[in-house]
Amino acid sequence: MKYFLCVLGMVCIVEGLPYFAFPERIKLYLLKLLEVPDSMLRILGFAAVAVGLILIYFGRN
Repeated sequence: MKYFLCVLGMVCIVEGLPYFAFPERIKLYLLKLLEVPDSMLRILGFAAVAVGLILIYFGRN
């Protein structure tokens, strides 16, 4: 459980850094994100999940 909490903490840090460092650029980026088709976002989301699962698989062995 300690390891999981450490990983979750690192994810929060990595996810929060852009919002802390570049809030104005994040707003512009999010506005541009509205123009991306839903199908492309689904593909990118699936790819991110797949890469994450692969990294977890290789990290555990």
